[in-house]
Amino acid sequence: MKNTKAKKAFIVTCVTPATLLFVIFMIIPTIKVFNMSLYKWGGFSNTKQFVGLQNFKLLMSDSNFFRSFQNTILLITLVTIVTMAFALVFAAILSREKIVGQDFFRIVFYIPNILSVVVISAIFSAIYDPNNGLLNSILSIFRGKDATPVLWMGDQKIVIYSLVIAMIWQAIGYYMVMYMASMASVPESLYESANLEGAGRIRQFFDITLPLIWTNIRTTLTFFVISSINLSFLFVKAMTNGGPDGATEVFLSYMYQQAYTNSSYGYGMAIGVLVFAFSFALSAVVNVATKREPLEF
Repeated sequence: MKNTKAKKAFIVTCVTPATLLFVIFMIIPTIKVFNMSLYKWGGFSNTKQFVGLQNFKLLMSDSNFFRSFQNTILLITLVTIVTMAFALVFAAILSREKIVGQDFFRIVFYIPNILSVVVISAIFSAIYDPNNGLLNSILSIFRGKDATPVLWMGDQKIVIYSLVIAMIWQAIGYYMVMYMASMASVPESLYESANLEGAGRIRQFFDITLPLIWTNIRTTLTFFVISSINLSFLFVKAMTNGGPDGATEVFLSYMYQQAYTNSSYGYGMAIGVLVFAFSFALSAVVNVATKREPLEF
């Protein structure tokens, strides 16, 4: 009886601090966001005007908000698909193929993940520089030195794809290492049996590797899709600040602009509420779309 009470006291002691921190820094601020979305407030004055759902009605007619929504969807879709695909392929190659310097390549691929977004943004800003950037210097070899330089960060049609490349480069290594850890647990005997049956590397990858690490893929996919919303904001703020002319504005950067630059705090919080709802809905969709019976070995 004493042991049971002691265990319960120990559990409560361990859980209480984390619970308090979660309530104070997550639950209460989230409730405040929902509450402030119902007010018209500049953020710095003492006067707040209750407007109900008026901020949400304004959002439905805000073309800039819908453009930021489209940019967010584009970034999430492209970055997720390309990152996960390359991470899986590289993980499979480094896990199963005998390559000289495997550990070196693992480190090289993982380095971008330990760099801050600001550092990565500075690197790619230098690469995209229209006059002295590496990318235009390479293109000038084929196009000639007198050709008009490509404005990678200044052309509204291609600037969003410049961000996509930077985000993919930053994320591939982390997920590659996670998938390599999962692939290491797949019994080699399964691949040996597949070889005896005449299955090639590609067939083995799709019929053995992917099904057996699907639980990990599903978890990382959900995590990455949601984190891409925050990651896109960081890259936008560090590289383009939403420009040129709003071409790279995303959910969170537009919310930040409205709340802290345009002094429309209530309107910005309304955007935050929609981002919150969108994140949960997107997470649910990904979970349903990737649900399948787990395989055991």
